[in-house]
Amino acid sequence: MDLLLILTYAALCIALFKTFNIPLNKWTVPTAVLGGVVLVGTLILLMNYNHPYTQIGNQVFSTTPIVSGVRGRVVEVPVEPNQPLKQGDVLFKIDPVPYQAAVDKLKAQIKEASQGALGLEAKLQEAEAALAKAVAERDKAQREFNRYQRGFDKGAFTEQQLDTRRQAFKAAEATVKVANTNIEQAQIALDSEIGGENTTVAGLLADLRKAEFNLEQTTVYAPTDGFATQLALRPGVMAVPLPLAPVMTFVHTEELVYTAAFRQNSLQRLKSGFEAEFIFRALPGKVFKGEVIDVLPAIAESQFQARGALVGTEALRTSGRVFVTLKVTDDIDQYQLPMGTAVEVAVYSDSFTHVSIMRKVLIRMKSWQNYLYLDH
Repeated sequence: MDLLLILTYAALCIALFKTFNIPLNKWTVPTAVLGGVVLVGTLILLMNYNHPYTQIGNQVFSTTPIVSGVRGRVVEVPVEPNQPLKQGDVLFKIDPVPYQAAVDKLKAQIKEASQGALGLEAKLQEAEAALAKAVAERDKAQREFNRYQRGFDKGAFTEQQLDTRRQAFKAAEATVKVANTNIEQAQIALDSEIGGENTTVAGLLADLRKAEFNLEQTTVYAPTDGFATQLALRPGVMAVPLPLAPVMTFVHTEELVYTAAFRQNSLQRLKSGFEAEFIFRALPGKVFKGEVIDVLPAIAESQFQARGALVGTEALRTSGRVFVTLKVTDDIDQYQLPMGTAVEVAVYSDSFTHVSIMRKVLIRMKSWQNYLYLDH
């Protein structure tokens, strides 16, 4: 663009010199040269600041590392690489046999525990009956002891006979206390509930829910619409629930968003809604229209995190670029552009709009240059 402006200005000067017969001397020639430097330099600086451009840009997309929720051997991988998937489609299956066995075992234990819980009421009734019997035996022993006490006072019974009846009465009283304790324990066991369930049954139900959840995890589904790429998973692989050991990468199908890194100099000319133009190295000679979506409010190079060392001067010697998210408004579906394609972007602000023609010419020249490259 610089050369184009210089040649245009030189052609204009030659035409003026010949049209008006301006003599070439030490005054006219330096004046024309100096005027060209000032004019061309001013136009370029105005264009660079008010209508920024960057070569650093890409179409960005999100991926999710697929990690198994349970440990097991993969038995089925029904997906094909790079084929569209809907949310909920099966990605792969893990051998469910050990997890189904755990569920069946807990269901049997719950049934047994439930039957035991039903027997608690019968145990309480049995304890109450035992108490009634113990009270009757105690009352009988007390009457017998009172009769022997009266007879002893009259000299009809010996002290040994009286003591025998006294000990029988005390034993009967102890039996009543034991029966009362048994009733209390049976009542506590009967009344011990969580959410309307016996504690033993409630605990087993919680274990059952966890076992059923683990069983469900043996089948892994697509989290959203998208596709699995570079698929190396095969039946027989041991899947483990470790974040560092994903078995596949899932690419989400979302609206295409582009991110470009601009110099900080033009930060005040980057705003949401501004017009933008895109050129792809994969599509030489073509320019596509778009707009700015957002300007990221942080620059990554200046971040720091809590750790055991202070931040030094070198940490501040950064000159990171401003990240801007954009979208293409033209239809590019007809072109074969994989996700992650490189892009170059020019943004046109609402300041010095008449200078934007220079940037538009320049970016189109740059697009045609994409035809020219050498592979060594």
